[in-house]
Amino acid sequence: MAGKVLCEASELYNILNQYTHLPRLAESNYLCLIDARAAESYNFSHIITARNAKWEVESLNPYPVEILPGKLYMGDYRQATNLQILKDLKMNALVNVSDECSLVPFLSWFKKANCTVLHIRIADSAEADLIASFERMCVFIGSHLNTSSVLIFSTLGVSRCSAVTMAYLMHHLKYTLKEAWNHIQQCKANMRPNRGFVQQLSDWELQTLGKRVTDISEPKY
Repeated sequence: MAGKVLCEASELYNILNQYTHLPRLAESNYLCLIDARAAESYNFSHIITARNAKWEVESLNPYPVEILPGKLYMGDYRQATNLQILKDLKMNALVNVSDECSLVPFLSWFKKANCTVLHIRIADSAEADLIASFERMCVFIGSHLNTSSVLIFSTLGVSRCSAVTMAYLMHHLKYTLKEAWNHIQQCKANMRPNRGFVQQLSDWELQTLGKRVTDISEPKY
């Protein structure tokens, strides 16, 4: 058709901070990233062009990533302290694995949102002992998933919260570390537990499954 240019998107990003290579443009939450030159003559308000993609994406208010549909989410500190996000996701329980003490001013905030918070203070350090709290966090998460949704969060939502989320999948769903890793990576491509947490997850695999199945010497870990 004259005057029309059809193109196929290679990557799609949605407000849940996830991406897929599949054609899911029909979903309203997805935004198409295309070359700016191909979009200069169009006025599509829903398109984020490559030229200003960074500014426009950062101006959005991304939601936590969904790990288990409608139940378990993983995110960062900013998302966890956003009342609208907690309300939209019907969030009633949160697991905070950041080291900051700044949670205190938000206690009344979480109370207003009717959320129960389990705060495990831990630094994002290879020397930090996270495995000692895996059991406690898994029990807390499991008890609340029966009646509500749960958000696991850390400061940036990359290292500590992804390690805890994997630990939960390994504990309650009996995933191997490799299966849990792949699941989380599909939900959030930039997740990355630090090396110390990876070793502790390997120890957790031994504890929960009775044997080490995943070879953490592989480059992906």
